Amino acid sequence: MAGHSKWSQIKRTKAVVDAKRGAVFTRLGREIMVAARGGADPAGNFQLRTAIEKAKAAGVPNINIDRAIAKGAGSSGADAELFEAVRYEGYGAGGVAVLVEAFTDNRNRTAADLRLAFGKQGGNLGETGCVSYLFVQRSVVRVDLNSCQSDPEEAFVELLLALEEGGGPAALSWQIEADGAEVIGEFADLEALQDGLRRLGLGVREWEHRWIPVRPCHLENIESVRTCLRMLEVIEDLDDVRSVVSNLEVDDTLLEQILAASS
Repeated sequence: MAGHSKWSQIKRTKAVVDAKRGAVFTRLGREIMVAARGGADPAGNFQLRTAIEKAKAAGVPNINIDRAIAKGAGSSGADAELFEAVRYEGYGAGGVAVLVEAFTDNRNRTAADLRLAFGKQGGNLGETGCVSYLFVQRSVVRVDLNSCQSDPEEAFVELLLALEEGGGPAALSWQIEADGAEVIGEFADLEALQDGLRRLGLGVREWEHRWIPVRPCHLENIESVRTCLRMLEVIEDLDDVRSVVSNLEVDDTLLEQILAASS
């Protein structure tokens, strides 16, 4: 799928290696707080259940999770922090479109931080709607393929067909990776898709709603690519930022050159 490049895999690995533990806990805590506004019981709140699963996978202590739920649900008294989910949009070098999702208790502060991060790397923060039409929001579920026997890809495709034929949600697309696979479905199918894949015996690792670019911006100038990648990293490191996605598309050879030069 357009924009689903090798960089997304490298970035995901890099995030696990480089992320500061405290910052990760803070972001996940905010995600739980926002989700808990829809109800403090995970059994009846899929968004909260998802946020809790992500937090546990990252090693967030149960006491931190319980405290975040209490704050979000308003049961912790006057000290509850009022974070909200906000989306920002902008451009990077070469016209690359960028979507940023944040959890913030101060929109002005977050916007100022983002404007600075964009501007220092040759980009600019735009108005709401300026690039979102270049993306579509989908459900994404990552699974293990250990149970797919001798021919993992063929067996995996057969399982996806069996899921649809059995009345489950259809997979719009999928991507086989070295350590598993990603299945992409309709936005509304996130819970049904991951439940269906589990029933087929696949180990579900992660699930999320993700903005996926439908119109890639292919860059061939190495300096423009470097500038864009630096900008994306700077934005990701901001405290309020939850996720960053762009429609940057780069040839693998060029990307490997850039990564080799920076290592």
